[in-house]
Amino acid sequence: MEKGSINVKTENIFPIIKKFLYSDHEIFLRELISNAVDATTKLQTLASAGVFKDELGDLTIEVILDKKKKTLTVRDKGIGMTASEVEQYINQIAFSSAEEFVKKYKGKGDTEVLIGHFGLGFYSSFMVSDKVEIITKTYKKGKDSGAVHWACDGSPEYTIEKADRKERGTDVILHINKESEEFLEEYRILDLLTKYCKFLPVPIQFGTEKTTETIEGETDKDGKPKTREVEKPRIINNTMPLWKRKPAELKDEDYKSFYRELYPATFDESLFYIHLNVDYPFNLTGVLYFPKVKQNYELQRNKIQLYCNQVFVTDSVENIVPDFLTLLHGVI
Repeated sequence: MEKGSINVKTENIFPIIKKFLYSDHEIFLRELISNAVDATTKLQTLASAGVFKDELGDLTIEVILDKKKKTLTVRDKGIGMTASEVEQYINQIAFSSAEEFVKKYKGKGDTEVLIGHFGLGFYSSFMVSDKVEIITKTYKKGKDSGAVHWACDGSPEYTIEKADRKERGTDVILHINKESEEFLEEYRILDLLTKYCKFLPVPIQFGTEKTTETIEGETDKDGKPKTREVEKPRIINNTMPLWKRKPAELKDEDYKSFYRELYPATFDESLFYIHLNVDYPFNLTGVLYFPKVKQNYELQRNKIQLYCNQVFVTDSVENIVPDFLTLLHGVI
């Protein structure tokens, strides 16, 4: 009997990853945002464990669209990477830093909320890009703490060099290819962020939005408070969704408000709701609403949204929950 190891050539496997890693190419944004959330969560864990002693500062993740340059950037202020970590976690396909981190810091912070575990998500960026760049700087101090610039054009070849970034964190810059130019449209990115990231635990900013605020102490000729239009960062997500909170601290109006947040196009209120909190034999939390039944009940199906670590997975749950429960609304 002979034993051996299977040899996989990168020049053969990379085109497969680019085309078939996910059946739906829009998943790339969910994966990159999830990586950014993990990098931020790791930094918070290190701070809780006393390993990171500096100020955390503003940890908002930014999504930056530049239609002229045809780039889409995901920027975080998390732990960053050293040159050796880039070599280890980026240049080795399916090598996850999350598994190693959880083993090292288990019990010293909320490591269970880390999203990535397989090390493949980053490579989904090549499904929509001609070139991907990483500019990163680690939270660590010392001789290996300099910023790093990594770039790859989708072939097995890459470049890595020093960068002049001063701030801790990582930029992932996608040069969107011609076939994927839909992802250079603001409405498309906003739609994807709302779909996949609206309940992630770290604030996510995409551009700015105009809002109206009251000018304190000033009134118009009719005695009404004066207002002005201001531009503020557009934060996509609710970092503490209802199902993550304790039922004892919630009121009936909170559940009604969350129902409207989940289904803004629905005008009818639910009949009643159930707040789930199961920890055996598996961990399951969620809020299920019993809607007012309409004659055409088929229109009510696929209203249960499935999340894992606050990341949207699917709303097609016909093979996940019993058929009679598919008439319910809510999140699990």
